[in-house]
Amino acid sequence: MKTLLAGIAVAAVVLAGGADAATGPSSASTNTVTVTGTGSVTAVPDQASFDFTVTTKAATAAAALAKNGTDVRAVIAAVKGAGVDAADIQTEQVSLDPVMSNDGTSIVGFTASDTISVTKLSIAKAGGIVDAAVGAGATSVSGPSLTLSAQDTLYNQALKAAVAQAKTKAQALADAAGETLGAIVTIDESGGSSPIPFAKSATDSTGGTPIEAGTQEVQATVSVTFAMG
Repeated sequence: MKTLLAGIAVAAVVLAGGADAATGPSSASTNTVTVTGTGSVTAVPDQASFDFTVTTKAATAAAALAKNGTDVRAVIAAVKGAGVDAADIQTEQVSLDPVMSNDGTSIVGFTASDTISVTKLSIAKAGGIVDAAVGAGATSVSGPSLTLSAQDTLYNQALKAAVAQAKTKAQALADAAGETLGAIVTIDESGGSSPIPFAKSATDSTGGTPIEAGTQEVQATVSVTFAMG
């Protein structure tokens, strides 16, 4: 009986030790440092977009639409003739509104309006295309909206610069803390900003309305967590 009780006591001690091992810490926690990095790339925009509007007044709705349609087709033909691809011409809005009498009691006519958007224009040729549209009957011009055809490539370059800046900042923090900077644990892309325009340079136009390209800055921001040990 004494032998049996001794065996039970030993087993209890072993089980207690096993429970302590299972609930204890498995490894030491890893120190980390999180920093934010920003990168930017400056480039000259190479594309322009414009909206051209044709507005026509007539006594009847049908007459206003018909006349407006004829004038819009002339504007479309003019910009195509100036070198714009059909795929880069899109109807933005068509509207028809009554014209009221001075006392507001009766309809005295109608105004028809049609707006087309012309995109991906070479900035060097954009001025001439504006003149062609106006010469063909466009009564309103809106723009330009200047863009970079290599936007994605430039943003990727800005991302690389942002990560490099984050690493430089993290290394400075690690040195100050007397730690060794380790590998990247996580990277969070905070999103890129739209191109920021800067009027630093101009692109000569081949003629017509002058369009200055200036420059645009593409920015990217990242949050990077590094291990430290």
